[in-house]
Amino acid sequence: MTLMNLPPSMLYISVCFSFLYFCLNPNKILSNAEIIRDGNNNVKGMFVFGSSYVDNGNNNFLPTLAKADYLPYGMDFESGPSGRFTNGENVIDLLGEYFGLPAFIPPFLDPSTNVNHSDVGVNYASGGSGILNSTGTIAGVVLSLNEQIRLFEEVTLPNLKNSSRESLSKYLCVIGSGGNDYTLNYFLNISQSNTSVEEFTAILISTLSSQIKKLYSLGLSKFVLMSLYPLGCSPVSIAAQQPPSNACVQYLNDAAQLFNSNLRTLINDIRPQMPGSNLIIVNAYNIIQDILGFPALKGFTNTTKPCCEVPSRAQGGNGISCKRGGSTCQDRDKFVYFDALHPTEAVNVILAKKAYASILTREVYPFNVWILAQI
Repeated sequence: MTLMNLPPSMLYISVCFSFLYFCLNPNKILSNAEIIRDGNNNVKGMFVFGSSYVDNGNNNFLPTLAKADYLPYGMDFESGPSGRFTNGENVIDLLGEYFGLPAFIPPFLDPSTNVNHSDVGVNYASGGSGILNSTGTIAGVVLSLNEQIRLFEEVTLPNLKNSSRESLSKYLCVIGSGGNDYTLNYFLNISQSNTSVEEFTAILISTLSSQIKKLYSLGLSKFVLMSLYPLGCSPVSIAAQQPPSNACVQYLNDAAQLFNSNLRTLINDIRPQMPGSNLIIVNAYNIIQDILGFPALKGFTNTTKPCCEVPSRAQGGNGISCKRGGSTCQDRDKFVYFDALHPTEAVNVILAKKAYASILTREVYPFNVWILAQI
């Protein structure tokens, strides 16, 4: 008997057993063999919205500087460079595997993506984009979160098979956006703005609230919200600001924590307005900070440098992206960052496993993705 066939009482016992196990082993990172793989249609797929951390290749088809469709990106991915901003799989890929999905979530803009028959969902995420329409234009054309939602509403939904539309409650809606609104918008234009970071954050949260409500009105009810990462700890932030002793850039981390705190308030406030919905937060900030604070415990040796060769602006690069065909570190599993902003697959594995199975509310709130899928 699989977990999906368990009666509610036995499912409750199963969840409680998992809770007890992780209480006794709070620092344990599950191996792939220990992940409870949910392959009986409890989660049919995912609709993914956001920025480069969850982009599966949409930017390949846009005139933008934010691209990852060349080596060394994808050097450890099964089909090579795909537009994922890492060396291998991202968090979305890994969550899909844990749920036993038969294929990767396809990017919306890929001409080979058939939105009429994509039973596993669709990925709309676009590197460089943000919650606000004005975010990311410095990189060229990107799909803002509003535009991603419009594509879901006007293109995907009308063409979904009836069976998929009727079972939207079995799809996860994953949203990972907001970091670029600070780094590629607010702090980039701060000298021309009288808006405080608190006021700007309130605008972001209010806009995101409306966007979530819109997706709910379109039939989605299970929301996975990715918190902001520690913005000030990325190699690009450290290189640009040069804090003492390679410490993180505090004002960027403060902004991320402010957003994340408001995100938690948001889901508590919005849930009663959306009957039948459930929202959870994956606190990527805390998960990555734990890696950065105690790297050896997680198997990492380098927390401040990118694994790939990243040309600076003076060298003709942007200070973030890997050099085309450039060199890379030998042991990528020991580096936290692959380029100057995005984590390696090794970090994505930890993020995905924590999202899926953690019982610590500082990592997942109010519960993990696996429990969300059972509701």
